[in-house]
Amino acid sequence: MLVRALRKTALRLSTGARYEWGHLGSCNCGHLAQTVTDFCRGEIHEAAIRRIGDWSSISREYCGTSGERIDAIIGRMLEIGLSLEDIEFLEKLSSPAVLGALPSSGRNLRYNVREDVMVYMRAWADVLERELSAVRETGSGGASAERPTEAA
Repeated sequence: MLVRALRKTALRLSTGARYEWGHLGSCNCGHLAQTVTDFCRGEIHEAAIRRIGDWSSISREYCGTSGERIDAIIGRMLEIGLSLEDIEFLEKLSSPAVLGALPSSGRNLRYNVREDVMVYMRAWADVLERELSAVRETGSGGASAERPTEAA
């Protein structure tokens, strides 16, 4: 599910969806949240501003039993295969695994530029697909196999 959500989000961004890094419903994480929850940008922003900070700060305060809408949104993101750390990485386009999959000349992504967000999301989906493929080929289990299985 995560791979599909990343690709769908990158596609939506490439076709002109409103992007605004400073808006919690239209930024990197906000766009992925739109994809996985079907909430609009305004609903996501309204839920998120009840906490202080950006998505990194907000996700650090995640509580699955709080009853807060933002925690339900984050919970849905976790259900499709993200981790809280992934949310922080997405906010700043900073996952070492994703950046390592890009050519060295393409690793200086700007976290607040639409085109760079699309590159990052597509590269992340590619990384997850390769991990899943490797797990399927080897038939191995274990911790490294858990996440890619969820991500398909």
